Order: sequence, then C-alpha cells, then structure tokens
Amino acid sequence: MKIARLTLSDRASAGIYKDLSGPEIERILTENGFTEVEWIRHVMPDDRDSIETLLRTLSDQENCQLILTTGGTGPSARDNTPEATRAVLERELPGFGEAMRMRSFEKVPTAILSRSTAGTRGKSLILNLPGNPKAIEECLPMLIPAVKEAMRHLE
Repeated sequence: MKIARLTLSDRASAGIYKDLSGPEIERILTENGFTEVEWIRHVMPDDRDSIETLLRTLSDQENCQLILTTGGTGPSARDNTPEATRAVLERELPGFGEAMRMRSFEKVPTAILSRSTAGTRGKSLILNLPGNPKAIEECLPMLIPAVKEAMRHLE
C-alpha cells in the first residue's frame, strides 16, 4: 500500500521548527494495522497551487491509496489546505472534518475554527488532519474504521 503524508507549514518547511505531525501520523497508522506501507513524505509551505499540484500527482501518477495532510486548516490567510483539497476532489466526504471538530471541541472550544475536510480522487482517499500532533493523536484513531471502509470502496 502506498500512503502519502504532507506536512503543510511555512515554518516547518523553512526549518524554523521540526515536523512532528508527519511522524505522528505514521506512528498512529502503524499501530492500527497499516504495516506494509510505502510512505511518501513531503514537508512544504502552505501554498495552494503547490498543494493542488502535489495532491494530483500523488493520486493520479503515484497511485497513493491514502493521502493525509497535516496543517493549513485554520482561518488565517496562509491556511490553504482545504481549498487546495477541494479543488482536486471528485467527491467530498465532509463527515471526516465534522467528526474531528466534534472530538476536538470537547477539549478545545476553538477547534471549531478548523476547516478540515476529506474526499476522494480516483482511487485515492484524501484527508486533512489538524496541524498539531496532540490533535492528530486525538482524532486519527477514531477515523481509522471509516478510512479503511472508504479505501475498500475505492479499490
């Protein structure tokens, strides 16, 4: 199985701080049965055109079954991940974002500012995750049954 993880952060891509979210995604998926995986890893600025191009490439050319993004889902002007994702999706699956916001809102009232979404392109499931490793740890495990089911439908 081929899985891509994209850390979308101006500061992480510039080396201002270390990417902790991408490795957290790998840890959680590995602990939940995603063991025979070819990982494709990217850390890049939150630039809409670049994100769209990479998402298309990962889906259409690299044939990644699962593409997970982290970061760029907030309300600031540089948070472009949801717009880039929606631009490449064929079918949106908004329930993923809704579930993450509900789970995170229980602990952090500002979690409703997240604009995470998900959907499909070809045989790829694309999922926007929060940019914080702790939020990924809270949200990703509960999504795994739906991730696996969506991937079965895309085979």
